[in-house]
Amino acid sequence: MCGIIGYTGNSKAAPILLDGLEKLEYRGYDSAGIALLENGIFSVEKTTERIAELKAQTQYGRGVVGSIGIGHTRWATHGAPCFENAHPHLSYDQKFALVHNGIIENFAELRQELEDEGVEFVSETDSEVVVNLIAKYYTGNFLEAVMSAVSRLRGSYSLGILCYDEPETLIAVKHFSPLIVGIGKNGNFITSDTVSISRHSDTAVYLEDGEIAVLSPKDAKFYSSDGRPITKEYSNLSSEIGDADKGEFEHFMMKEIYEQPEAVRKTTEVYINGNRAFFQDIPLDTNKLKSFNRIKIIGCGSAYHAGVVGKYVIEELVRIPVEVDLASEFRYRNPLVDEKTLIIAISQSGETADTLAALKEAKRRGAYILSVVNVEGSSIAKASDFALYTKAGPEIAVATTKGYSTQLIVLYLFAVWAADILKTADKDELSLITDNIIKLPNVIAECINQKDKIRDMAKRSCYIESIFFMGRNIDYAVSLEASLKLKEISYILSEAYAAGELKHGTISLIEHGTTVIALSCYDRLRDKLISNIKEVKARGAFVIACANEGDAAIEKEADEIIYLPKIHPLLHASAEVIPFQLYAYYVAVFKDCDVDKPRNLAKSVTVE
Repeated sequence: MCGIIGYTGNSKAAPILLDGLEKLEYRGYDSAGIALLENGIFSVEKTTERIAELKAQTQYGRGVVGSIGIGHTRWATHGAPCFENAHPHLSYDQKFALVHNGIIENFAELRQELEDEGVEFVSETDSEVVVNLIAKYYTGNFLEAVMSAVSRLRGSYSLGILCYDEPETLIAVKHFSPLIVGIGKNGNFITSDTVSISRHSDTAVYLEDGEIAVLSPKDAKFYSSDGRPITKEYSNLSSEIGDADKGEFEHFMMKEIYEQPEAVRKTTEVYINGNRAFFQDIPLDTNKLKSFNRIKIIGCGSAYHAGVVGKYVIEELVRIPVEVDLASEFRYRNPLVDEKTLIIAISQSGETADTLAALKEAKRRGAYILSVVNVEGSSIAKASDFALYTKAGPEIAVATTKGYSTQLIVLYLFAVWAADILKTADKDELSLITDNIIKLPNVIAECINQKDKIRDMAKRSCYIESIFFMGRNIDYAVSLEASLKLKEISYILSEAYAAGELKHGTISLIEHGTTVIALSCYDRLRDKLISNIKEVKARGAFVIACANEGDAAIEKEADEIIYLPKIHPLLHASAEVIPFQLYAYYVAVFKDCDVDKPRNLAKSVTVE
């Protein structure tokens, strides 16, 4: 959460910073600001509005001079969203400017120490504590002051810092929060996400925890936490990063819904050779796979929901027990994990703080770590024994769509691949599943083509206060994601339940006019689901059903129905989620909600 960008070079900094912040706005939009240093003067511009307001306020960068600067878009943690708490922050002596992403856990005691020494604070933030701590330790050496200050910090942080006395130097520090150095022809950069600098740099250096970067317009030097010079590997930025442009669409979310067939196709092509699942260079042979007596899938939010689908598919094909854990719960208990455990960690950004911490805890206990991420070089990818990359491309809308869909593909193909190696499923059945995976881009496109019908349904639903989703088996797994999409962007109280659990309490909430969405594409349990529909209908519910083409029985029970192209029963989550991405989108539009930037949420959750 929060977005950082910094630049030192030969060009005007403000337009570069503002352009980068616009691409980072998905990481936080409670406030934004930039600070530039020119002729011994810090120029700071902030807003509690969106980046568009900051651009107008600065005459699109023309009104702020300087060729070195830092910028920030905030998702509030310490202190309310307000002008005083917006970044960048200046030190009490006006010698330092700082932007910060993360949470300083011992900020209160550090703040008290500084206040006892006479320092007056302007904001409520932990970030202002850091910049004042740097000022306290400054005796003329910029790098040493930063090192002294960060040695006292507990928590997570990525920092971009400027010093009045060194007008060309930008220092960056990373600890448990993503920060990347970009190398350009006309200067050097720091950023939370390479999408913000893709126009200016094609080379990146990924900082590890505790490392420090000291940048000038022509140079980039790197140090360990104790000040020793270190050599870093330079990486080429992916040509797929591109620009964060909505194109013909009103919102990024709809654009990304439409990009799903292509994203799924690209992901499929990487991991299918002929008609067999194929994971090149993955160091898991038959003996290693046989050594695992359990698989644990960990993730947060939609990644967790993808894992729930993966549980059903992997257990069915691979015949190894699979548990799905919320990373935020896993990391704080005493998990039963050892060298016989395979951990599958799922994260779109590859930087999700809880998932990264859970992964490290599992690895400490001897587990083998396989990650499913969208960003090469991300913290989770690097901390894993092996990373499987989705090909979703950049995803800007906070509510994930193509990120979730491509995670499903990797989980499907992992299950097919492992079942093939372990001979736990019939080869012809595995071949049939693989053929069906190859068809999924077309199936998803067919589902998207139902948008007009789904828009009409959404228009009739936008005034309801609460809604229930229900399903069984994979249908239940999809209902979790469908419900999350709706509550994320429309602010409707939405809950998902395993349909068989309704009578154990939840059915008491069903009354005349209650909307219930019944997912019924898993044919094996369709008759059970129809019985659940009858139960809620008998209590006055309005039922929207989602079923396979040709299912006449469910049509007799539901008030409205969405039919989907038939696909292999283990894969139907990929089709079934699409109508409810669209449904959530249109409900939010009709309610005049901010679809891409829902309140209180940010895209990449890099703090607890």
